[in-house]
Amino acid sequence: MGGMAAPQVAPVDAPDTEDVPVADRAWVTIVWDDPVNLMSYVTWVFQKLFGYSHEKAEKLMLDVHHKGKAVVSSGARERMEHDASQLHAYGLWATVDRA
Repeated sequence: MGGMAAPQVAPVDAPDTEDVPVADRAWVTIVWDDPVNLMSYVTWVFQKLFGYSHEKAEKLMLDVHHKGKAVVSSGARERMEHDASQLHAYGLWATVDRA
């Protein structure tokens, strides 16, 4: 009888925020509509800070514009506070809340 081969185990990478089930997302960063920032500027900020495609950034900006707010990131509280702080530095109104 031969020995059994060890099972092959693939390395596990941390999932991207978008791949994490909603139930596992404890906190969100929300951007609120304001009368100051241009829509093109808000789209640019979302692309720069979060690396979103132009299409995704524009969709989020339109949610802010038409619905009054949009969730732009989700995850651990500390990360969401960091995201909100960065958004504040660009002049956007952002808050952190439980998902």
